Amino acid sequence: MNLQGKTVLITGAAKRLGREIALMLAERGAGIVVHCNESFKEAELLRRQLTGLGSPAWVVRQEFDLPQGRVEKSVKSFALDIARKCPPVDILINNASIFYPTPVDSVTEKDWDAFQTVNLKVPFFLAREFGRGMVRRKQGKIINLVDWTGWRPDPRYLPYAVSKAGLMTLTEGLAKAFAPHVQVNGIAPGPVLKAKGMTRAGEKAAMAKTLAGRFGNPKDIAEAVRFLCESTDFVTGVCLPVDGGCRIA
Repeated sequence: MNLQGKTVLITGAAKRLGREIALMLAERGAGIVVHCNESFKEAELLRRQLTGLGSPAWVVRQEFDLPQGRVEKSVKSFALDIARKCPPVDILINNASIFYPTPVDSVTEKDWDAFQTVNLKVPFFLAREFGRGMVRRKQGKIINLVDWTGWRPDPRYLPYAVSKAGLMTLTEGLAKAFAPHVQVNGIAPGPVLKAKGMTRAGEKAAMAKTLAGRFGNPKDIAEAVRFLCESTDFVTGVCLPVDGGCRIA
């Protein structure tokens, strides 16, 4: 897909990986819909930076950590808001997620539901909402940010790993549902960003889990997104590890 003039919706785009992906795709000529919730100030700063690069950009604010029964309606409202403000979405990148430690003995039902809602349920309803339009237009891309721990779960983060493993399965199922014109893929990052509060010992432990022996860079993830968006229409239903070899280490 030629990205020039295409519209890309990136959830959780204001900071970290989402921001890097937005900048990468804007440099290729895409307009960017910057979704945020609490990071509205950062989202506005990113929008200004993107427009400074010559890329159309819009900020849309929406909370997704919602109680049971409210997600589908919220996603429909979100999609209508975007349709009023922006051109049709050609590429959806499900980047927004939550992540925090949840040792097995201390996991609560509230924790469990939050991970499955934000990291799995919301991406499904977003993909369905925007994917329908892509199918009608016979062109589109959906990319889900999964995680290498979906293959090798850490018991200290089990609800998170389960949600990402579910997102992997969802990626394959949606690739079948939206074929042949819409490609649906996942990218599974390894350690590319240091977790909040990570100690030096924690950094060394994370690096030791890779074959590369080091942290990656957010640009590694952005380049993988660019490849799946721009360089091929023949890859679909794949979850691509960009993890320095964590999955097989």
